[in-house]
Amino acid sequence: MASSCRCLTKPPHFHAHFHPIIAFYSSLVFSLLFSQLIHAIPSPTIPNIANTTTKKYELNKIRAHLRKLNRPYLKTIKSSGGDLIDCVPSHLQPAFDHPLLKGQKPLDEPERPRGYNISGENEMKVQEIILSQEWRKSGEECPERSIPVRRTRKEDVIRADSIARFGMKPVIRRSSTGTGHEHAVGYVVGQQYYGAKGSLNVWSPKVATSAEFSLSQLWLLSGSFTSGDDLNTIEAGWQVSPQLYGDERPRFFTYWTNDAYQATGCYNLYCAGFVQTNNKIAMGAAISPTSIYDGWQYDITILVWKDPKHGHWWLEFGPGILVGYWPSFLFAHLGAHATMVQFGGEVVNTRPYGAHSWTQMGSGRFSCEGPNRAAYFRNLQVVDWDNNLIPLPGPRLVADHPNCYDIRGGSSSEWGSYFYYGGPGRSTRCT
Repeated sequence: MASSCRCLTKPPHFHAHFHPIIAFYSSLVFSLLFSQLIHAIPSPTIPNIANTTTKKYELNKIRAHLRKLNRPYLKTIKSSGGDLIDCVPSHLQPAFDHPLLKGQKPLDEPERPRGYNISGENEMKVQEIILSQEWRKSGEECPERSIPVRRTRKEDVIRADSIARFGMKPVIRRSSTGTGHEHAVGYVVGQQYYGAKGSLNVWSPKVATSAEFSLSQLWLLSGSFTSGDDLNTIEAGWQVSPQLYGDERPRFFTYWTNDAYQATGCYNLYCAGFVQTNNKIAMGAAISPTSIYDGWQYDITILVWKDPKHGHWWLEFGPGILVGYWPSFLFAHLGAHATMVQFGGEVVNTRPYGAHSWTQMGSGRFSCEGPNRAAYFRNLQVVDWDNNLIPLPGPRLVADHPNCYDIRGGSSSEWGSYFYYGGPGRSTRCT
């Protein structure tokens, strides 16, 4: 396969339709931003009586945690893939457990960045984006003033590292090396950024084990990148994570942290943080269809920006679908602005010292295969201090294991700043 690859001079004519979930990392922050999501729960070796008591205790803890996560709902919608989507009244969502949000209600729509014109996007395309989530294909939807929340089940919690950290990323110690996280990313750093926007195609990469994942997303970051526990991140994209979701379907997800994943933040709506305002998009819900090798490409557009009026960070699942916002008070450094913006792909390789994992990134193809075959990000932009969307200025491209996953980019009048990225994992090049 590698011998047939060639460099690309321009991107193809874009004819994609869809949208759901994305991520870029410099080598400075690779060891900070992710750690392994999955560990098997060991079988107890204590006597049977004590074993039974332990299981009852753990089961009671799990049930209590499920009662905390799963809120009262108005109706339930079952997706074809088996997800249960509860329509939770907006004021009962987890965000309003936060002391600074108690008694409040979701804010109205903010002012969008200048230079982002959604008037040309027709209603049909917006509906395609909404219907790309499996749970909407039944034709049902959540009532106004409620939000769709993927129900958490007992099996979801059991797969986690611990009940207390369910929905969170494990802590990454500053002295750790060889974490097994591998990236192909583009980024800019060193200025003040007030948002980021990009489009990326959605794939269904193969994941070798339940202890691994594959994702594509964008990040906004601020704080210490190489030391300390004050790293702030906002993240959004799509991921395949068997531990978190129990299957290998790509799903729309978000994440945030204020302390380098120590004690704050979570995926989706698993903690008091992100305020959802939309009743049509469910975070953590499966996406279909996905892009086809040598066929139709389905992509999503994601925009995250800081509202100039209230200072909160809003998420748009494009075009034109506001999902909700991260309140500015959640963050120390991102309360003001980001100092790094990143886009790209990441996988976990649980065999850093043996034969490489065959977990795929993106489409599972190297960047040189190009249009309709490799994963891409296109039309990369950032938001400046005056709430203007501007082209991403010369992103740096980094692949920390280019024999396994690589990246190459360019620019054009149609795709702006773009790049292709990804790879198959273990292969004749990657051993």
